[in-house]
Amino acid sequence: MPTRSEEMLMDLWMSLLLVWITCVPSVSMTPITGQSRSTQTGGSAAMASGLGEGQRLLSRTKRGWVWNQMFVLEEFSGPDPILVGRLHTDLDVGNKNIKYVLAGEGAGTIFAINELTGDIHAMKRLDREEKAEYTLTAQVINADTDEPLEPPSEFIIKVQDINDNPPQFLQGPYRASVAEMSAVGTSVTTVTATDADDPVYGNSAKLVYSILQGQPYFSVDPNSATIKVALNDMDREMRDEYLVVIQAKDMGGHMGGLSGTTSLTVTLIDINDNPPKFSKNLYEFVIPEDLPLGKMGGKVKANDRDYGDNAKSTYSIIEGDDQGVFEIVTDTQTQEGILKLKKPLDYETKKAYTLKVEATNILPGHSSTAHFKDTATVKIAVDDSDEPPVFSKSMYLLDVNENAPINTVIGTVNARDPDSSKNTVRYFIDRHTDLERQFNINVDDGKITLAKPLDRETDMWHNITVTATEVGNHSPISRAIVAIRVMDINDNAPEFATEYEAFLCENGKPGQVIQTISAVDKDDPVQGHYFNYRLVPEMLNNPNFTIKNNQDNSISVLAKHDTFRRQKQEMYFLPIIVTDNGHPPMSSTNTLTIRVCGCSKDGIVQSCNVEAYVLPIGLSMGALIAILACIILLLVIVVLFVTLRRHKNEPLIIKDDEDVRENIIRYDDEGGGEEDTEAFDIATLQNPDGINGYLPRKDIKPDLQFMPRRIVTVEPNNVFIRRSLILVDCDLDSVVECLAVFWVLVICCDCQ
Repeated sequence: MPTRSEEMLMDLWMSLLLVWITCVPSVSMTPITGQSRSTQTGGSAAMASGLGEGQRLLSRTKRGWVWNQMFVLEEFSGPDPILVGRLHTDLDVGNKNIKYVLAGEGAGTIFAINELTGDIHAMKRLDREEKAEYTLTAQVINADTDEPLEPPSEFIIKVQDINDNPPQFLQGPYRASVAEMSAVGTSVTTVTATDADDPVYGNSAKLVYSILQGQPYFSVDPNSATIKVALNDMDREMRDEYLVVIQAKDMGGHMGGLSGTTSLTVTLIDINDNPPKFSKNLYEFVIPEDLPLGKMGGKVKANDRDYGDNAKSTYSIIEGDDQGVFEIVTDTQTQEGILKLKKPLDYETKKAYTLKVEATNILPGHSSTAHFKDTATVKIAVDDSDEPPVFSKSMYLLDVNENAPINTVIGTVNARDPDSSKNTVRYFIDRHTDLERQFNINVDDGKITLAKPLDRETDMWHNITVTATEVGNHSPISRAIVAIRVMDINDNAPEFATEYEAFLCENGKPGQVIQTISAVDKDDPVQGHYFNYRLVPEMLNNPNFTIKNNQDNSISVLAKHDTFRRQKQEMYFLPIIVTDNGHPPMSSTNTLTIRVCGCSKDGIVQSCNVEAYVLPIGLSMGALIAILACIILLLVIVVLFVTLRRHKNEPLIIKDDEDVRENIIRYDDEGGGEEDTEAFDIATLQNPDGINGYLPRKDIKPDLQFMPRRIVTVEPNNVFIRRSLILVDCDLDSVVECLAVFWVLVICCDCQ
C-alpha cells in the first residue's frame, strides 16, 4: 500500500496548501523568474507574504527582485490594516541603512509600505467592481542620501473577488409573444441577467435560471435563460396573456448564492383557428317593391372568435338569385353582410325570394390551405307598394326646326301604371326646367308642342323634365328628361370676322397684299361653310384695288398701282359682298376701310395723318413737341419775372400819368458784370431828358461814348404797359432781364 499512502499524503499536503492560500491574507512566494522586470544582475531578492518573524526566507543568489502577483480580498474590513505582502532584497542584511519606497496607483493612499521591513498594507476597504487591480513600483534607496540602490521594479496587486453582487436583469420587465397552439418546446424569448462579480474566479458570476411563476405553461433553460412553451394547445380565445417570473441565482445555484428576479409577460398571438358562424340559420326580411336600387334591404352577420384579419369574412349569395336581383357586400367596420338591390322589385311579377348566403374567412385556416365557411338561409318577402308611373324611356331625344310654327308637335312621351289597378296617367312639364314656357304638353296623351318660336343661334338645346302621375293619386310621381335639339336653317348672312381696317403704304408695290379677310356665319350647315366674296357691281372696275380668293374661305385685298398719296386721298372704302352656300343663300355687304400711310423703306407704317406730311423737312413730330415745351417753359419764366417785379418795394419809374411810352435802349458794348463798378449808373436812364442827360462812363474811351444806340419805342394799348415805363441796360448781367421784357412786349403786341 505504499502507493496509496503516497496519494493520501499528497492529498493532505494539497488540502493544507489550499487552506493556507485561502485563509492567510497574503500571497505565496513561489519564485517566477520569467516575471522579473529588473535589470539588476547582482545581489539576490525574494518576496515574502504573511511570514512570521521566525519563518525562513527563501532566496536565490545572483538575482534582483523576484516577483509574483499579490492578492487582497475585496470588501475586507477590520480594526487594523490588512497585510498584503512583504518586499525584501538581498541587500537588506541588517547592517545596511536601506529604505523601501512604493510608488504607483494608490501608493500612499490605498497602500502603505513599511520603509524598514518592506511590509505592504491595504489601508482602505477595496471593491473589485470599482477597480480590479493596481500597478505599483517598488525601489530600495539609501535611507540617508535617498540614492537608489537598485533600479525600480513594477508589480501588480489584484483585488480578489467575493460574491457580493446579486444577478440583475437590466432590461426587465420583459414582454414577448408566441402564436397560440404552439408546440411544446417552441422558443418564446431569452432573458439574461448580469453579475458584477468576477466571472473567471470561482462561481460568484455563474448563473442558473429557474421559473418561480408561470408553470405549467412555460419553462426556462437553466443555462441559456431561453423561455419555451411547456404546454400544448394554449388557446388565445380562452386566455391570451400569461405572467412568468424568472429567477437568476449565482454560485451555480448552490446554497448561499445571491439571486435576482424579473417578470415576463407573454401574449398569445391569434391564428385563424375558428370558423365564422352565423348567429341564426334563417333570416327573414320584408322589402317594399319601391326600394331604391343600392339601398339596404337587410343585413346578416357571422361571428368569428378570432381577432384582426383572422376574423374578417366575405359574404356571397350562392343560391336563389338567378336573375341577379340582389347583392351582398361586407361592412368593413362591423363585419356584417349588407343585402342590397341590384334590380327593381316587382310585386306583380314575383312576391318572394329564398337565398342561401355564405360567409368565408379571408385568410385560410392555420392547419390547411382551406378557408373556413358557414352558410345561412335568407327569405325575402316583397311588399306591394303604390308605384309611380313608368316611362317607356328614361330619356327622350326630339328634333325640331328653328323656323317651326307655333303648336307644331315635336314628339310624344309615354308612361304606364305598373300596379295591377292600371290607373290613367297624366303628363306635365316641370316649369323649373322651362322658365320661358317655350313648350306645352298634352296632359292626356303626352304630346309635346311648340309654344314660342325658336332660334338655334340663341339656344341649340332645350332640356325639359316631364312628370307623370296617376289620376286620383298625385303622390307617386315619375320623371323623364326630354332633350330637344333645334335643327338649323339658313337664316343668318355671313359677315366679316372682325372690323377690318387696312393700311396702305405710299411706296407700296402693285399687287401688294393689303389685308386678308375672313367671314363668319352664325348658322351651322351640315355640309360646312363655304363663302363667296365679290365686289359690289359698281366697284367691279375699281382702278385702285382688287380681291383674290385664297381657297380657304378667305380673300386677300391687293393694290393695283403704287401712286397712292395722302395729299390726294387719305382714306378709301371698299365694299365687299359675302355670300354663303345655304338654301336659300344669304349675303351681306361689308366695307373695308383702307388708310394711306407713310412708311419706312422696310414697309413699316410711320404716320397715316395728312398733317404729318406737310411738316417742315428735317423736323419730326418729336422735335416740334420739344420746341413747344421750351416755349411754354420760357413763358412761365416771364410770368414769374413780371410777378416778382410787381412785388418789389421801390416804385416803378413813371414820369407822369400821361406818358405811356416805353424806351428800350440797346448798347453795342458789353458790361463788366457784377464787379463792374466803373460802368454808368442806371439812374442815368431815369433822367427825363433821356440820352441828352447821359453821363460819360469811365471805362469807355471818350470817342466811343457817343456811339449811336438803337432805340425801340413801343406804344401798346396794354393796360399794364400804360402804367409803367421800363428802361433796361442790356449788359451781360442783364441778358435774362432783356429777354424777359422782350418776350412780354412780343406777347402784348400779339394780343393787340
